[in-house]
Amino acid sequence: MQFQRNNYSNQELIHLYRQILLPRMIEEKMLVLLRQGKISKWFSGIGQEAIAVGVTAALNKRDWIMPLHRNLGVFTSRDMPLHRLFQQWQGHKEGYSKGRERSFHFGSSDHRICGMISHLGPQLALADGAALAHQLKEEPLVAVAFTGDGGTSEGDFHEALNVAAVWNLPVIFIIENNGYGLSTPVSEQYRCRQLADKGVGYGMETVVIDGNNLLAVHDTIRGVRDYCLREKKPYLIECMTFRMRGHEEASGTKYVPKELMEEWSRKDPIKNYEQFLVQEGVLTEMEVASIRHEHKAYIDNELQLAEQVQPMIPDTSEEVQDVYAARQSTPVLLPEPDPRDTDIKEKRMLDAIREALEQSMERDSRLVLMGQDIAEYGGAFKVTEGLMARFGKHRVRNTPLCESAIVGVTLGLALEGIPSVMEMQFADFVTVGFNQIVNNLAKIHYRWGQSAPVVIRMPTGAGVGAGPFHSQSNEAWFTHVPGLKVVYPSGAYDAKGLLNAAIQDPNPVMYFEHKVLYRSQSEPVPDAYYEIEIGKARIVQEGEDITVITYGAGVHWAMDYQRSHPEVSLYVVDLRSLLPLDYEAIRLSVAKTGKILVLHEDNLVGGIGGEIAAWISEHCFELLDAPVLRCASLDTPVPFNVLLEKNYLAESRLEASIQQLLQY
Repeated sequence: MQFQRNNYSNQELIHLYRQILLPRMIEEKMLVLLRQGKISKWFSGIGQEAIAVGVTAALNKRDWIMPLHRNLGVFTSRDMPLHRLFQQWQGHKEGYSKGRERSFHFGSSDHRICGMISHLGPQLALADGAALAHQLKEEPLVAVAFTGDGGTSEGDFHEALNVAAVWNLPVIFIIENNGYGLSTPVSEQYRCRQLADKGVGYGMETVVIDGNNLLAVHDTIRGVRDYCLREKKPYLIECMTFRMRGHEEASGTKYVPKELMEEWSRKDPIKNYEQFLVQEGVLTEMEVASIRHEHKAYIDNELQLAEQVQPMIPDTSEEVQDVYAARQSTPVLLPEPDPRDTDIKEKRMLDAIREALEQSMERDSRLVLMGQDIAEYGGAFKVTEGLMARFGKHRVRNTPLCESAIVGVTLGLALEGIPSVMEMQFADFVTVGFNQIVNNLAKIHYRWGQSAPVVIRMPTGAGVGAGPFHSQSNEAWFTHVPGLKVVYPSGAYDAKGLLNAAIQDPNPVMYFEHKVLYRSQSEPVPDAYYEIEIGKARIVQEGEDITVITYGAGVHWAMDYQRSHPEVSLYVVDLRSLLPLDYEAIRLSVAKTGKILVLHEDNLVGGIGGEIAAWISEHCFELLDAPVLRCASLDTPVPFNVLLEKNYLAESRLEASIQQLLQY
């Protein structure tokens, strides 16, 4: 292994030696603790330390890093307190995730490290978002994302590289090519000559380096960082290395040929660097031993400190409370307008949503909008028309067709405190961003206290003859995910107030907009900025015979039925928010009539109606005069033919459901 000293001083060389030696010695201690049963699992980075340490040491302390579970050197090189790292690995409450996450699945905003999720690929897009935040703030900083050779096969890898290239983001992508994805060799992962070749296809500069050569890594990163800032472009670096232990310790390394293991053991990054320093006269053998002794004492002391913890006592209220970040600002609430007030203009739901976006962008110069065709074109439904001309393309951003990466970008922006609104062109397309939403956005506050002020706008619903892939009502998918909020307005007034509130919320909000209601529904909407509290239902109409609990288009179906059947007195509740639900409003509505119909456009099986019916049966049984009924759409995909679609929708069965309840 050839080390190029270049202009490194002795002090710098020794500092790097201390940094690369520490994670190796910590790992050796962790393997002892693993055998003693004091930790449950360990993903070893032995043999790969030069990459994590070399990269981190070459960065600015304010550059965000998105590491993986073999990058202990990132955490130690950012000077994170070792006793807290021990507490994290041992599952103590005093660790960085309060015992809720394992090994390296956590982050620390103070140290500009973003914790990974097990799906690996999503980390890359978060670096795009953090880099975009630095770009918007005009800060000379970069973001760095690590991935393995196996991770380059994931779609998130390709989406993240494409977004970084198209948007000219200062991102450094690091591939740790260690030969195996668990037991799968690279020969079964890719066919290109080098993984770095993949970056060329996205129009970015790439380089392949010896990942076991600490100085080569450090010097390369320094130069690449300067390039990214100077040229305002991303860069892909493939670091050739090897994993000297199993995927995790239980896996072993029996699948690795003996001669390959022996070859890479001769390339040990620490032994070789240590020998270089001794040969150069930078360190003596005595000084090496002294540094090792110093590190050992530090590790032992920090481990003793880590063990001075109280036994874990689960606190259910704390667990539930920590799922969501608390809002700090005071909501701007207005009295609901009187429909008879002719001074308040009527507005369509589409216009009310646009007005909310516009006013929120006026109030917060950080707010960014993103989505396919939302800039000059104004979006598929023209909701964002005119906003780019007013606020600029840096804040109203067209995106490539890569929903997963853009959701990741929103979370990367959130790391730097920048709120964002992403438009899914159709709610149906959310499936390709599902992992980022339910595993990254939703869980991040519970995992390590990071807020995620992100709104994902979801044009949803049938009734326009658009067929199976542009008509689905998929809101129930997200009501099952703690950490998300789910909002679904039925009219223009609520649409504006709820969207403003969603943008101010420090948690991710799935905001559903029924496409049929965009232009078909209008009502008085104040010009002034206002908010409606998320999680509060609205009583649309009081009645005596039957309670209809519904939301979205269902509100209009219920009121249309009421107008054509004046002999029936309906008590209509518009939920407005599906997560959290307004259980108090539901309880009061049950007490009013004793007969409950839960109406929604979503399919029957697995719809939110099942949850509401179960809650009523469990908590309001003594108030019921009849079984709780559900009226929902057919359990089929949404058909294209308008007559089939009409038959599919719950509205076609509403009258029969009401008549069934009246007979009790």
